[in-house]
Amino acid sequence: MSILKISATDWETLRVKLLRKYNHLSEEDLAYTEGEEEALLVRLSKRLRRNKDYVLFTLAKELSNLSSNRL
Repeated sequence: MSILKISATDWETLRVKLLRKYNHLSEEDLAYTEGEEEALLVRLSKRLRRNKDYVLFTLAKELSNLSSNRL
């Protein structure tokens, strides 16, 4: 079970930020349903060729300041 919780409204903003930072990600890579954080982490870690801890850190960092334009 993942310690990261992402709401559907937060995901829309986060998804746009991830697309800007990692422009090679597809809509399929970023498909997310509330409660399926673990599947998202696994999929992104494979696609970004990073470990799950890195992806978790990146998502948590972006979630902490969604209003920022910074990547």
